[in-house]
Amino acid sequence: MKILITGNMGYVGPSVLKRLRQSHPQATLTGLDKGYFAHCLTNADILPECRADIQYFADVRRLRPEVLQGVDAVVHLAAISNDPMGKTFEEVTFDINLRGSVELARQAKAAGAKAFVFASSCSMYGQADDTPRKESSPLNPLTAYAKSKVLTEAELRKIADRNFTVTCLRFATACGMSDRLRLDLVVNDFVACAVTSGNITILSDGTPWRPLIHVNDMARAFDWAIGRDKAHGDFLAVNVGSNTWNYQVKELAEAVAKVVPRVSISVNKNAPPDNRSYRVDFSLYERLAPKHQPLVDLLTAIAELKEGLEGMGFNDPDFRSSKYMRLEVLKRLRERGLLDGNLEWTGA
Repeated sequence: MKILITGNMGYVGPSVLKRLRQSHPQATLTGLDKGYFAHCLTNADILPECRADIQYFADVRRLRPEVLQGVDAVVHLAAISNDPMGKTFEEVTFDINLRGSVELARQAKAAGAKAFVFASSCSMYGQADDTPRKESSPLNPLTAYAKSKVLTEAELRKIADRNFTVTCLRFATACGMSDRLRLDLVVNDFVACAVTSGNITILSDGTPWRPLIHVNDMARAFDWAIGRDKAHGDFLAVNVGSNTWNYQVKELAEAVAKVVPRVSISVNKNAPPDNRSYRVDFSLYERLAPKHQPLVDLLTAIAELKEGLEGMGFNDPDFRSSKYMRLEVLKRLRERGLLDGNLEWTGA
């Protein structure tokens, strides 16, 4: 079996590689990544890509045919991966997340691949009332990132057939320690605040809802999707997370304060409303993938992050301007002339 993992040098990719190497020890694992964040290692024991058999440094917008030769399954992580980056690089977001993803799927199908697993997002539900969103619920994407996921799912549905199974995993908000840690995620941000300054600054009023999932549990979902039962349809979009992991932002801050001692919490009561608020129903995933359900609970994830950051000697209270924020990395590469406006390497 040959599996291609795109975006494997990001935040989630190292966990996916590790999981697939354990589950498919005889498989040929091929990584493909543009390398924007390759240098953002965080206390990794080994270079995560050592678990891959082949590593390509390439752009999903321009794939060489040999990359897909003999590939049985594609795990597609590569994307402009959050709202701030999508706002700053809106056209590039649609170029990579939408057009690049759809073309990759078409080429994979033409090359004989049988399964395509797409990293989608619960953010497509946007602003919603307190009723948990199901897969059949109306979509209300509020950002370029969320819109790109909605549009990509629609195009992938057209490509799927009995010989090419497409699974769109609508993930809850990621959290947890990684070999390439991101701190531009709500729980990770709060733990970094607690460790570096002893104060958690909530940038909203604390009331928006967020579902969560640990990166290792995301990897379990990809593993399931690669070999899922085709009886569930040629095309499947499923919310991935746990019904016990729907939290309001203020609850997340309070959970961090339970784990990290002597932490205060400040709320920006004058913040403009954060319309990205949604609870999510994960019952379908629980029914379809009973052996791949999330295992890591919130307090464990927080403790793991605390231990990881302290093990790195992390003490930068200005971390929101650091390399652990993905938008900051792209901005610095642009400022140095290493990336152009389309986020292509310049060769400088």
